[in-house]
Amino acid sequence: MAATVFVINGPNLNLLGRREPGIYGGKSFDEIGEECRTAGRESGLNVDFRQSNHEGILVDWIQEAASGAEGIVINPGAYGHTSIAIHDAIRAVGKPVIEVHLSNVFARETFRHHSYISPVAAGVICGFGSTGYILALAALKQLIAARG
Repeated sequence: MAATVFVINGPNLNLLGRREPGIYGGKSFDEIGEECRTAGRESGLNVDFRQSNHEGILVDWIQEAASGAEGIVINPGAYGHTSIAIHDAIRAVGKPVIEVHLSNVFARETFRHHSYISPVAAGVICGFGSTGYILALAALKQLIAARG
């Protein structure tokens, strides 16, 4: 049976393909979701791809992963730079987490250089566009396998 993983996306990511494509790429949110589900199937993962603009819903989904998923890929969007609540939720669930950002946050505004998520994530992938999600799923699969 395929392990279920949550791919959780934060604010404004529903606008992908229309929002600043020079920074975030031209693929739509739905296209990236389908790429993730396809990559998951090919590697034996059941990918549950989600997005919300609301911090509390993201926290609820992270908590849901405690019993509903083997791991999490999260693109927290701007909440990565502001949310102690998401940080605390990740710490509480004890599941492997990979943080993803489409753009290279370190090549952008200084306020994007800090993440509250990074210290509680197993790893961070940024700057590879939508390919970052596929890389994160591959890494998460290895982390899940290592946990046995």
